Amino acid sequence: MKLEVSQSDTHQSKITTESLPLIDADVHNYTRSIDDLMPHLSERWKTYIVQGGFKIPGVSMYPKMYSQAARRDAIPYEGGIAGSEPEFSKEQLLDQWGIRYGILNPLIGVPQIKNLDLGRALMRAVNNWTQADWLDSDPRWRGSILIHPGDPKGSAEEILRLAGDDRFVQVLLMARSSTPYGKWQMDPIYEATCEAGLPIGIHFGGGGDVPITAVGWPSYYIEDHTGMVQAFESQVISLVCEGTFVKFPELRVVLIEGGFAWLPALMWRLDKNYRGLSDEVPWLRKLPSEYILKHFRATTQPMEEPPNIHHLVQILDMIGSDDFLMFATDYPHWDFDAPNQAIPSVITGELRERIMWKNAATFYQLSIT
Repeated sequence: MKLEVSQSDTHQSKITTESLPLIDADVHNYTRSIDDLMPHLSERWKTYIVQGGFKIPGVSMYPKMYSQAARRDAIPYEGGIAGSEPEFSKEQLLDQWGIRYGILNPLIGVPQIKNLDLGRALMRAVNNWTQADWLDSDPRWRGSILIHPGDPKGSAEEILRLAGDDRFVQVLLMARSSTPYGKWQMDPIYEATCEAGLPIGIHFGGGGDVPITAVGWPSYYIEDHTGMVQAFESQVISLVCEGTFVKFPELRVVLIEGGFAWLPALMWRLDKNYRGLSDEVPWLRKLPSEYILKHFRATTQPMEEPPNIHHLVQILDMIGSDDFLMFATDYPHWDFDAPNQAIPSVITGELRERIMWKNAATFYQLSIT
């Protein structure tokens, strides 16, 4: 990857993208309430939920400046929850920006549920709701299969149950978890994912039984939001070092809403340590960075924006792969990246096309005609 930057370019410089096909790799669909899931639950769980007043936990533990971290203009006309009305989201995102495909990532806190029987029922209900309310509503939507990492067997069964619906294009996990994702207990999930021919999406958010940073609990949302990169780094290290890609050489993973500027330094550090500590991980057959570049991809949002645009270009050169980044808006959240403003104008030509749609079309096996 080699980018030429003119001296007149600045970090604020953007160009429009109306002429390019667009694939949005991160769109969020929310339930209005748990009532949306009731048609997809058995009588046992309907009774359990009604009698107990159960509500699904969220995927973040810190209050945000706006409800759900949402844009105010993304709230449907009749009010309620941003991202909960398929028709409104279609008009505001797909139609307005001419997006060919939007990849839905339901940030619904099923993985935080400790009752695994209930978690399994809600996991299935969320995925059935995504099918019925969203995927059936417009052919441009593509879905993510929500699973519960605390229930690998049930998650594997859910992946295979939905494998025949090619509108589901990935399996969804949250970045923060109770255990690193490279642990062998997760293998049934990866085996099913590979059998289904799907990638894994690891998305910003989640939680577990441990503090969300290596040094304890922060106080503010800005700390939570900025520090999420620690979780992404930990999952990458775990998946590589514990041999997940040796066991599952076809497994593909996309890091969603985790940034990417941290990746070169992580690869350098891992490679350096591997040279001195390779006897600890004898199953690895090449440098950690080689596994990362082969098996991982990342979305653009949130794109780190250094004051000097040349530094962003250098970071992309350091990653060294034209196939690595996929455009995303993060609709309907406050840090939404509009397609005509998300990518600096210094990124042009074939590389721009790869980021805006070609990489996602290849990764998710989507047809652009």
